[in-house]
Amino acid sequence: MMLRETTDIAVIGAGVVGLTIALELVEAGREVVLVDPGQPGMGASFGNAGTIAGYATSPVGTPDVLWSLPSLLFSKTSPLAIKARALPSLTPWLLRFLRQSLPGPAARNGRAIAALLGDAAERWDGLAERIQGAEILQRRGCLYLYETAMAFQAAGAELAGRRALGVQVDLIDPDRLAELEPGLPAGMGGAAHFTEATFLDDPGRMMGLIAKAVLGRARLVTARAEKLTRGPDGVVIEGPGLHLHARKVVIAAGAHSRDLARQAGDRIPLDTERGYHVEWDMAKPLLSRPTCPTSRGFYFCPMAGRLRVAGTVELGGLTLPPSPHRVRKLIEGARAFFPELGEPDREWMGFRPSLPDSLPIIGPSACGGEVIHAFGHGHLGVTMAPITAQIVADLIAGKTPPLDLSSYRPSRF
Repeated sequence: MMLRETTDIAVIGAGVVGLTIALELVEAGREVVLVDPGQPGMGASFGNAGTIAGYATSPVGTPDVLWSLPSLLFSKTSPLAIKARALPSLTPWLLRFLRQSLPGPAARNGRAIAALLGDAAERWDGLAERIQGAEILQRRGCLYLYETAMAFQAAGAELAGRRALGVQVDLIDPDRLAELEPGLPAGMGGAAHFTEATFLDDPGRMMGLIAKAVLGRARLVTARAEKLTRGPDGVVIEGPGLHLHARKVVIAAGAHSRDLARQAGDRIPLDTERGYHVEWDMAKPLLSRPTCPTSRGFYFCPMAGRLRVAGTVELGGLTLPPSPHRVRKLIEGARAFFPELGEPDREWMGFRPSLPDSLPIIGPSACGGEVIHAFGHGHLGVTMAPITAQIVADLIAGKTPPLDLSSYRPSRF
C-alpha cells in the first residue's frame, strides 16, 4: 500500500545525527517526519566505541598515513584495510584521500574538525539532561595507550598539535597509568589521558532515549527513501510504499546518503568504512574508561554489563559480506592484554559514512536550500551530532549557524 503524506520537514535517516536534528526541530515547534527503513539509532550509532571524542582532531588522512598507506591498506592485520574486491570502485575516493593526506590539506582538515568538536562534551551534557540520559554519560576521560617507552616518547609532537587546537591532554607515566587502570598488564610505556573526554556506557540505550523524545512529537515512516524529486513547492521523497511531500528535506542517512544527494544535484565522494565490534558479557568491565592501544587501532570500551572492543577501518562498501579476519584481529588484540577472555558473546559490523577529507557535509544543497545535507561524519557521528543538529535547525529557521560552514559545504569537491 502506498503511503502518501505531506510534512513541513522530512529528515531522512534515524541514526544519531538524524535523531538529534529531529529533536532540535520538534523542540522548536516544527512539524517533522522521520524516514528510515530500520529501528531508529540501531546502526553505527549503536555499534560504536561510545566516546564523545572531543580530542579526535586528527583526520584519517595524514602525512604519516600517506607514507605507510601501501602496507596499511593491503595487510590483513592492519588497523586500516581495504576489501580487494572493492578497489576498482574505491579508486577515485582513494586518489582524493591521498591528496587530502598531504601536510597542508591535513592540517586544514584538522582545524575544521576541531571547530566542530570544541564544545562536544558540553553539548552532550545538555542533550543527556533533556532526555533523562545523564546516568549513561560517564566523565572519566579516555586513554591512548602506548605499549613501549619509545612510542610514549614519540607521542609528544602529535599531542602538542592537539593541544594547539584546544584539546586537554596529559601524558602519564606507567606508574600513574597503573593507578588509573590497574587491570592493564604491567610493562606499558605510558598513556595520553584526555581528561575532559566523556563516554556513553550504553550507546544503544542513549539512542533509544533520543528516539523516544523525538517520536513523542514527530512521525516515523519505516520505509527506504530511494528517490528525491524537487518541485516548485518542496521535495517529493519516494520509495517502496512511500510517497512523501516535504517543504524541506534533511539528508542524514549516513553511509546511505550518496545517491540521495546526487538526486538533489550534489555529487559527493562518499564511501563506506565498515566498523566492527565484539563484546564479552561481564558484571564489571576490566577497565574503567575507553582505552585505545594506538598501534592496534581499536578501543576497549567499558559498557554496562559488558566489555566492547570496537574499531579498525575497512574500506569495503555496503554490499560485501563481513570479513571474519577483522573480527579475529579484534579478539586477538583484546587477548594480548587480557588473555583470560574466552569467546566473545556477540559480534557486529556496521557502516560509517566516510569522506576523503574526514569532514562531514553540512549545509544546503548547491541547487537550493530546500535540501540540507548532514552526513559523512565518519568516526565522529555521535560526537558531532548535537552541533550538527543546531546548525541544521538554524539553517531551517533562517538564523546564522554558530560556525562558518565553508569547510563543510557540499560543493567543496
